[in-house]
Amino acid sequence: QGQLVESGGGLVQPGGSLRLSCAAFGIIFSIYDMAWYRQAPGKQRELVATITGGLKSNYADSVKGRFTISRDNAKNTVDLQMNSLKPDDTAVYYCNHEKGLWGQGTQVTVAS
Repeated sequence: QGQLVESGGGLVQPGGSLRLSCAAFGIIFSIYDMAWYRQAPGKQRELVATITGGLKSNYADSVKGRFTISRDNAKNTVDLQMNSLKPDDTAVYYCNHEKGLWGQGTQVTVAS
């Protein structure tokens, strides 16, 4: 069945940085796409970034140039480095495995 466990959320001022991490347990990891999604209050969940097993990445237009997704297939982890954060980035961030597994979510709040 597997499990995804996220960490690294918190409160940060506008312009600041955070790094989210997601660890995968009990599921085949290296050959599958991984993604980060986010859901702000009152809004639908939206795709933030994806990364293939071969390390090819894609980003939502709203985060291009500010966020970087990476993965370590030896450690079964996928990270999201978030720089130049804006209040509009405030949301619960979720890790997603291509086979349909979701993490529990981690809150990111950008406020002064």
